[in-house]
Parts: sequence; structure tokens; C-alpha cells
Amino acid sequence: MVYQTDIKQQCVNALRILSAEAVSNANSGHTGICAGAAPATFLLYSEVMKYSPDFPLWENRDRFVLSAGHGSALLYALLHLFGNSLTKEDLASFRQLGSKTPGHPEYGVTAGVDCSTGPLGQGIASAVGMALAEAHLAKVFNREGFNIVDHYTFALCGEGCLEEGISYEACSFAGTQKLGKLILFYDCNKISIEGSTDKAFTDDIALRFESQGWQTLEVNDANDLDALRNAVTEAKADTLRPSIIICRSRIGYGTPFEGTAKIHGTPLDKDGLARTKEFFNWNEAPFEAGEAVKTYCSICAKEAGKHKVLWDELFAGYSEKFPDLAEKYGKYFYGEPELENLYEKLKCDKDEATRISGGIVINEIAKYLPNLLSGSADLSPSTKTDIVGGGRFSPENREGRNISFGIREHAMGAICNGIALHGGLRVICSTFLVFSDYMKGAMRMSAIMGLPVIYVLTHDSIGVGEDGPTHQPVEQLAMLRATPDIDVFRPSDRAETISAFVRALNSKKPSAVVLSRQNLKQKNVISDKGAYIISDRENPRAVLVASGSEVDVCLGAQKILMPEISVRVVSVPCVEVFEAQSDEYKNKILPDGIPVMCVEASSDSIWYKYGRVLNMTSFGASGKAESLFARYGYTAENVANEVKKLAK
Repeated sequence: MVYQTDIKQQCVNALRILSAEAVSNANSGHTGICAGAAPATFLLYSEVMKYSPDFPLWENRDRFVLSAGHGSALLYALLHLFGNSLTKEDLASFRQLGSKTPGHPEYGVTAGVDCSTGPLGQGIASAVGMALAEAHLAKVFNREGFNIVDHYTFALCGEGCLEEGISYEACSFAGTQKLGKLILFYDCNKISIEGSTDKAFTDDIALRFESQGWQTLEVNDANDLDALRNAVTEAKADTLRPSIIICRSRIGYGTPFEGTAKIHGTPLDKDGLARTKEFFNWNEAPFEAGEAVKTYCSICAKEAGKHKVLWDELFAGYSEKFPDLAEKYGKYFYGEPELENLYEKLKCDKDEATRISGGIVINEIAKYLPNLLSGSADLSPSTKTDIVGGGRFSPENREGRNISFGIREHAMGAICNGIALHGGLRVICSTFLVFSDYMKGAMRMSAIMGLPVIYVLTHDSIGVGEDGPTHQPVEQLAMLRATPDIDVFRPSDRAETISAFVRALNSKKPSAVVLSRQNLKQKNVISDKGAYIISDRENPRAVLVASGSEVDVCLGAQKILMPEISVRVVSVPCVEVFEAQSDEYKNKILPDGIPVMCVEASSDSIWYKYGRVLNMTSFGASGKAESLFARYGYTAENVANEVKKLAK
């Protein structure tokens, strides 16, 4: 076979070979998608995208999300040829501990990676969030002749991403919202790990996306750069619909295992790599692309970088003509929350569900943070998370601050990750605590990337009542607390709710604020240390520890036990924050030698580290909240009896 040898084709081949070499050198990774998708990604980085190799976090760059994150070797080859972040030594260190080229793309580890990906479908949904953020910020800041927010979000996926339910959720949302600056490349090779995708996936993707409000374009040969270019031009011309470009490719193109499942996740051995290089007439040394390729890619990258220079000039003019907007832009992207006297302003003395407290706090915070967006999975009347007067984000109202995600918890979380990754905005999303199961994957990605998404999770226990065990969370707190790098708050009154939101807004990682449906008493104690003594007695013989609604139960037990047994009550709104305190503080709250009983209407076993536990050992039941708390032992009388046994 005679293969084309023009410079663009040489660059595409360089991406294929560098990717294959990285995978083979590591003896681990995925060669197949790298070979098939190289032309489309080359086109993006060489001709289409706005980016700056010297300023990889420039706000107005085009974003690229490799949703099919197992093709990371291809992304690293692109960043090597078109950026300043990766050397050939980095490519040779692919998948090695401590390298800049981990097995799947990791945001914050490799400059030029816009999103951590790997769990299939997550990247698509995060790309939707980036496109939403661009649309909102463009409406807020752009003025005639000064489009300072004006960029596209590109994503690349394969069959696996589209098989995952999250992709359907996210793409349906994107079509409804008419996010026309979102362009998805679908590397359609019809092969998965088990072989032909026809075994499990025969959807007509064009019809599926058309029904979801997308423009659908098809490129019958993924190697045809002209056809790919024409498709991108057509995609950009439609500003009212997101676009999917279906690229029909051959997995592992040019390798001995082209078109077969074997090349999906199997490195080429020495002979296979040699035969692949022979197919592409490749004679360069390992991890070398050749001077012609490096020069051409460098020229392309410099041309892309000129967009940053032009934008800087545009923003300088913008700052002169619209100084207040320019200052506001800086605060959106780089400002810190300035929250004044929230405790004094919002002090409350009446019994109140913490979900009500949360809504009041969110709306007060929204006055100080105009870049705060809030959304829910079709539950805002129940979660109380709407920003009053903030409008609803829609194709007709891009400035709206409230997002109707629909009943799409998983996509909601990942879309919020994309909003946070984009920059310039803070975001809250909400649902019932029990449905956090549906978005666990997205919450985990928030934690891995260190994104300060705030998850408001209401209806926090068996106190949900009549809806029964399907809607009563039992094990979800344990799941959330077991996830590293996420703070889980379960406040017992409005003061603790204020503290939770203040800490979440000043955090560099995600937070889950877990709120009650039922009314709780106000204690009005201010603490930001995760746990504190909410009520003490002289020479306590036992310590009661609780979170949320069970704090009231423990305070009731304390009253019953006096004067027979002196008991301290400790509220623990956030275990993670408490565990980060000094040993001196922790010992002050929970002194050695005094027995501890922890009370929480969940199955979380974390409490056993502190002492005995009264927790849920089964699912709940349908009935009134007070009846359920009595049935499962969450009454002041029962807790008092348990303390008597403990303090003997």
C-alpha cells in the first residue's frame, strides 16, 4: 500500500507512532483509539482550536475533553508536539509512578489537560458543563465589539461513552439548552473489549442525537482531513444546536491488529511496533517525531497562541471602555468569597428544617456572589436551592442563575464538574441524599480533581417518613465519608448550616451539605472546627456524640439523665474537618477515659473509632418520622437508657 507523505499526514502518523511507542514502552495502555482518532485530534490542534502553549489556563481558550480517557497516550503526544508541557522523556514515562503522563488524563497533573477522564461518559457531561459556563459568562460580559468570552468546547468519545447512561442524560440536556458551541467527535470503530459492539450496542446514533436536538454530521473515513475540516466548519455554522461528528474509523489503524478487539487494550510487542512503523514508512528513532513534523506543529501552536495575544489587546480595550465589567470579570475568575456577618444577619430562634436554613443561607450568599449558580435534579421546591430572582438558565435567558437539570443526577454532578473546571463560576447542585447514589461517579471525580462543587443533599434520614425505605437514606453518609477529599457536613441547626456553606465556599475541594426535612431546634453555637461541645456538665461520666437531627435527641437524653449522670453532648457537623484539627483540640472534645456513645440515623461505621454506636442496621420503613425514630431507638429515652448501661 502506498501511503501519503505530505507534512500533515506525517504529523498524524507521528501521533500514532508516539502513542504506540508510549503504550509499548509501558507494556500497558490502549493503542487502538490513538491510531483511529489521530486525524481528528490533529486537525483540532493544528487548525481549529484557540489555545496558548505558554498559558494553558488562559480563560478564553477552546477546551478539549478526551472523554475516552483510555486514549491518553494520544493526548500526551498532542501536548508534546503542540504544547510546552511534555517532553519525549515524559512520553517514555507513560503510566509510571510520578510521571506527567498517567494512565488516564489527570487535571492538575499535566498542563493542557482540561479534565480528568477515564470513567466513560463522564467527560462528555463535563464538556456540557464547560459549554454551559461559556454561554452564561458570554451573556454576562460580552458587549458589542468586545466578545471577551467566546470559545468552543470539543470532546472526543467512543462507543463506550455513548453506551453509558450519563451520556444520554448529558446530551439530552445539552440539546434542550441549545449549547451550540459544543462539538463532540465520535470515534465510531464498532469495537469494544469483548469484540464487535453489535453484541450490545446497535443504536442509530445519528437519529438518537437528532432526537435530542443535536446537529449530526458524518465523516465516512476518519482519515480524511478535508472531510473532517468541512464537518467542523458546518458544526460551527450552527449556533443553535450542539453538534456530533460521527467519524467512522478503524481501531488500531495501521497496526497488525487493525479492526480487531485485540488492539483495544493490548500493547504492541517489538514485532508489532516494527510492522506498524513499516506501514507508515516511519524511520525516526524512538520517541522522535522528526524535524519537519516538530517544526510544522510548532508553527501551528504559535499561530494558535496568537489568539491569546489578540484577546489580551481586546481585553485592554474592554477594560478602558467597561472598567466596572472588567473588574467584575476579575472577581468572577480570581476573587475570593466575601461573606459579611452571616451569623448575625441570619440568626434564628424558631425550630426549622435545615433544608429551609440552607435555602436562606444560599440566597444570602448569592447577594455577595453574583457568579454563584444553583441547580437541582427537578427538586428545587423540596431542596430549597433556587436563587430567588436569579432567573432560570435557558436558551432565551443565558444569564439565569438557576439550572433545571431534570431528573439526571449523574449528569448533573458531572456537568457541575465542567462548570467548575471552566472557571469563573461557583456552582451548587442538589437532590435528595438517597439519590446521591446516582451521582457517586461524578462526586468522586469532583474529589479527584479538587473541584469546589457544593452538593446539597436534603431529606437526610429515616426522617423522610412516609415515602419509605426506597427514599430513606441509610448507607449514603458512609459512602460519602468513605470518599477521600470531600467534606461531608450534616448540620443540626441554622448556625451549623451557615458554617457549612461558608467553609464549602472557601474550600478548594467538593463539599456535601446534608440537610433535614424535619424541623430541628436552634442551638446558635458558632464553630468551624467540625465538632464542638454543644452542651456540657461538670465532671461528665459519658459523652454523647451526634450529627444533624440526632443532636436534639442527645440533648433530650442529657436532660433526662441529670442529675443522676452528668453527660457531655458533642455535635459533629463534619467528621473530616474535626479529624483535621490538632490532637490537643480533639482530646479536649473527647477526653481519654470517658466512655463515648455515638448516635446517628445512618449505617456509617466511622463512629466506632470514637466509642459505642447507636446506628441503623437495616433499611427504614414507611411511616411518620416520629414513629420511625421511636421504632429504631432514636428517642431521648432510649439513648438515656443506653448511656446508663455505658456509664456503669
